[in-house]
Amino acid sequence: MAHHPRSIVPSRRTPLSGSQRTLATAQLVSAIGDGAYYTSSALYFTRIVGLSPTRLGLGLAMAWAIGSVAGVPLGHLADRRGPRGTAAALALVTSVVVASFLVVDDFLPFLVAACLYATAQSGLSAARQALVGGLVPEGERTAALARLQATLNAGLAVGAALGGVALTVGTRAAFLAAFTLTALGFLATGLILLRLPAVLPAVPAVEARSANGAPGRGQGRGRGRGRGRDGGFAVLADRRYALVTLVNTVLLLRMPLLSLVIPLWIADRAPQLGWLGSALFVLNTVGVTLFQVRTARAVTGLPSAARAVRQAGAVLLASCTVFALSAAPVPVWAMAALLVGGAVLQVLGEMKQSAGSWQIAFDLAPADRLGQYQGFFGTGVAVARTAGPLLLTSLLLDGGGPGWLVLGVLFLAAGCAMGPAVRHAERDRSSWLAPAPATAPLAPTG
Repeated sequence: MAHHPRSIVPSRRTPLSGSQRTLATAQLVSAIGDGAYYTSSALYFTRIVGLSPTRLGLGLAMAWAIGSVAGVPLGHLADRRGPRGTAAALALVTSVVVASFLVVDDFLPFLVAACLYATAQSGLSAARQALVGGLVPEGERTAALARLQATLNAGLAVGAALGGVALTVGTRAAFLAAFTLTALGFLATGLILLRLPAVLPAVPAVEARSANGAPGRGQGRGRGRGRGRDGGFAVLADRRYALVTLVNTVLLLRMPLLSLVIPLWIADRAPQLGWLGSALFVLNTVGVTLFQVRTARAVTGLPSAARAVRQAGAVLLASCTVFALSAAPVPVWAMAALLVGGAVLQVLGEMKQSAGSWQIAFDLAPADRLGQYQGFFGTGVAVARTAGPLLLTSLLLDGGGPGWLVLGVLFLAAGCAMGPAVRHAERDRSSWLAPAPATAPLAPTG
C-alpha cells in the first residue's frame, strides 16, 4: 500500500538530534576555516602575492558574481542527485580550491581560483539548505538553522582569532598555515557530511501523479505550471519568489557594514578608535552565537516570519540613525558609545531578519525543488558581497550622516515590503506545493 513520503520524515522521537549535531559539527569545522581565511586573505594576496587592492577587489567582485549565478544549477543538482552527496562533494572541491591558493602567484590564477571558490561556496550553501530541508521536519527548520547560525558565528570567531595570529606574525609561512587550516577544515566538513543519513533525490512534481492518473500538484494553473516542468530551473520563472528574494537582498546590504564600512568610518573620523572596529565585529559574532536561537523562537510560520522581517527593518533604521549621530562633532568617548549602540541594534536587526528570511525561503519553495530555490534565494548574499561595498562606501563615507539615514529608510521600506511580497507569493501556494522529498530512515550517526 502506497504511503505519503512525509510519513517517513523523522519525528522528534527518532535520532534526529544526532543528525543536527552532525550538521552543526560540519558547520563549526568549516566556519573555523572560513574565519581564518577571511581574516588573512586580503593581506596575503596584497602583501605576499603582490596584487593591488584594485585588482583584488575586481577579482572578488567577478568571482562572487559568477558564484551567484552558479547557486541555482548546483542547487538543482542537489535536488536531483541528493543533497548529502552534493554538499560533501562541494566541500571537498572547496578544500582543493583553497589549497590552490597556496601556489597562486599572479592575477589570472587568482581569478580562476576565486571564481571556483565562490561557485563551490554558493553551491555548498544551497545544498546544505536542501539537506536541512530533507532531514529536519518542516516546523523545526528555522530553529535548526538558528542553531547552525550560532555555531557558524562561534566557528568564525575561533577562525578569526587563528587568522589574527597569521596577521600578527606576518610571514608567508604564517599566511600559508592559515590557508592550510581552511583547506583541512573543508576536507573534514565533506567527510563529516557523509556521516549523515542519505536524503533521497526529490521526485519532480511533474512525476507526482496519483494512482488514478490525476496530475501532480505541480501541474496547477498559473505559476504552478512553471514549476511543474522538470528539466528546467523553474525558480527563474517564479516572479513572486524573485520579488521576495529582491526584498531580502536589500536587507542583506547590512552585511558589509561591520566588516568594511564601520572600520573605514572610524579611521576617517576617529583614528584613535581604530581598535573599535574589531571589537564591534566580535560583539556581533558573540551576540549571534548567544541569542540567535532565542530570537528565532518567535518565528513559527509565514505571518510571524514576515513580522520578524518588518521588525528587523525598523531596528536597522534605528541602528543607522545612531550611526548617523556619530557623524556629529562629539567627544571621542561619545562617538565610541554611539558606535557600540548602533552595533547592538544592528545585531538585533540581523538576528530578526535572518530568522524570518529562513522561514520564508523554505515555506515558499516547492518541496521537490528546495535546492534550486535555496540557491536562488542565496544569491542575495553574493549580491550583497559584490555590490554592497561599492554602494555603501559611496553612500556612507561620502554622504555622512544623511547617507546613514537614507540607508536606514531603505531598510525600513524593505522590511515593510516583505509582508505584502510574502502574501503575494503565498496566494496560490496550496495549488503548487509538491510532496516533500522522501528521506531514508535515519540511523544513529555515532
